[in-house]
Amino acid sequence: MMFLTKLQERRLAKEQGGFTLIELLVVLVIIGILLAIAVPSYLGFKKRAEKQASSANVRSAIPAAEAYYSDHDNYSGMTLAELKSIDQGIATGLGVTATASGYTLTFTKGNCTASYTGPGGGEPTNTC
Repeated sequence: MMFLTKLQERRLAKEQGGFTLIELLVVLVIIGILLAIAVPSYLGFKKRAEKQASSANVRSAIPAAEAYYSDHDNYSGMTLAELKSIDQGIATGLGVTATASGYTLTFTKGNCTASYTGPGGGEPTNTC
């Protein structure tokens, strides 16, 4: 019964609720500012993640390449399939180029390409 009484009072008072145009515009401006901050940060994060992923995939294949050498006494004939037979965790998109005395491993993730020329020490080089 009270609900009906309140409803009738509202009708008589002709209350109108809602947001004004200014309030809606303020909310849109705030959302725009938050997007202007978040989007560049996200793109930077994405680029760093691609760079790290490509380097990690190349780095994880180096022990398999060295194991291939210890089995065959040279690098010629080394392919992705041969490396995967040694270590199944090697990424599928890995590029393998081998000669008798050396090899090059490459992997591309997004716009970043990591490469490593071995044998030898050091870290994979990365270009984005």
